Amino acid sequence: MRRRTCLLAAAVLVAASGCGLTSGSPMVDDVKPGTIGRGEPLKGADLTVVSKEFTEQLILGAIMGIAFEAAGANVLDRTGIQGSVGTRAAVENGDGDATYEYTGTAWITYLGNSKPIPDPRQQWEAVRNADAKKGLTWLPPAPMNNTYALAMNQANYRTYRTRTMSQVAELSKKDPAAVTLCVEGEFANRADGLPGLEKAYGMSIPQRNITQMDTGIIYTQTAKGACTYGEVFTTDGRIKSMNLVVMADDKKFFPNYNAAPMVRTDTLKKWPAIASVLAPVTKALNNDVAQTLNAKVDVDGQDPHQVALDWMTEKGFVKEG
Repeated sequence: MRRRTCLLAAAVLVAASGCGLTSGSPMVDDVKPGTIGRGEPLKGADLTVVSKEFTEQLILGAIMGIAFEAAGANVLDRTGIQGSVGTRAAVENGDGDATYEYTGTAWITYLGNSKPIPDPRQQWEAVRNADAKKGLTWLPPAPMNNTYALAMNQANYRTYRTRTMSQVAELSKKDPAAVTLCVEGEFANRADGLPGLEKAYGMSIPQRNITQMDTGIIYTQTAKGACTYGEVFTTDGRIKSMNLVVMADDKKFFPNYNAAPMVRTDTLKKWPAIASVLAPVTKALNNDVAQTLNAKVDVDGQDPHQVALDWMTEKGFVKEG
């Protein structure tokens, strides 16, 4: 997905920047404490929030910044950094104080592990323990897990009635022609993509049944029924807007990509209330919420920051001043 795109280019960009980030603007939302931030425990803090450039990250970055504002902090908005490496580097080197990061991205991309940990809590703990040595603190994760999945439209679901990957594997053996796939080229060739998925579930999809295409086209083609199953990301707003049925990864093959606040340890030591301010917000972020918020941007064309502010207000986390 977009968090897994060209990391080399991002690394080169960071190296070329030398002294780090120079852009950014103050967040100036007129918010006050709701159920979070009471007593303004971050009053006097100057905090810089960073994020990657894709929709979900822009929303999460805004959610974090708004939470800090309600708790009294002055917030510098440096969301929308190109690439995963640049975003993490910003927090590591002090150009940023906090971000929402994904456990699987940290474990595999940053920490260099090849084998994910199936249990999401254990995966988070492993990342937390490893990054503690790097001056980064991982606060408890959200339920939302932005990982790979296969999905189908309602018409195909009524025909085949599959809800799990094991059932898809059974169907591929019983009726090989029924299982056609729309996938990205990268997914078709990665060990943690289709080849590994086939091995884990004991199935072999004929090449003639696999069509490679760009991410956005996959969703529309799957919705049209051009392929029985399409590769999706589990928090993408188009799942809900197109009424797709997501197959459960019942053997837990795909890595866990739970979003969690990753905070510079020095910042957290100075402002420990960051943890209590973010905890209830993070706990409320599940896949259904993420799909809804992402769809407001990607489908309805709304502004990511406004979407975040509306959600924070609707949930009662903050009040508009």
